[in-house]
Amino acid sequence: MLKNCDILDEKEKILHTKSKEVSFPLEDSDKEAIEKMIEYLTDSQIEKLAKKYDLRPGMGMAAIQLGIPKRYFVVVHEQEEKETFKTYILINPKIISTSEEMIYVEEGEGCLSVNREVEGIVPRCARVTIEGYDMDGNKVKYRGREELAVAFQHELDHLNGILFTDRIDKKDPYKNADVYRAI
Repeated sequence: MLKNCDILDEKEKILHTKSKEVSFPLEDSDKEAIEKMIEYLTDSQIEKLAKKYDLRPGMGMAAIQLGIPKRYFVVVHEQEEKETFKTYILINPKIISTSEEMIYVEEGEGCLSVNREVEGIVPRCARVTIEGYDMDGNKVKYRGREELAVAFQHELDHLNGILFTDRIDKKDPYKNADVYRAI
């Protein structure tokens, strides 16, 4: 099982590098990393397990956060029924369409690699359609709205060497908060 200490901290330079495309079939080490990411993200969102294993809650994780500079990420999204999750595995993902409407997470975005409070808003598209491949190399396409759209954009940023803190205006951290919709 992954632990908080297995996830790279924002100080690590590798987090600011662009990850490389993945070829198929997937290597066993990548399959294992994906399984560990799913387990961590699921357990971290179940309060009793998060407490038991001392896990910081997270909804998404990119391979680069484990020091693997490859283009894949996992998002585990809790559904309406508590402790019921939908898992998204995206390998070599690309956003193919976005909404014009912009949103931001009102209480602020978080990241498993950023172990501190961060003031400011991160402008994100309210809806995105993302394409990529599953673990078997089959093409997949997902449409995300609101928090799922934010998660897809956040994780894709990781693959491009961008942390959410890089997207906050340093001079005016709440710039355009009155223009974008808070979620």
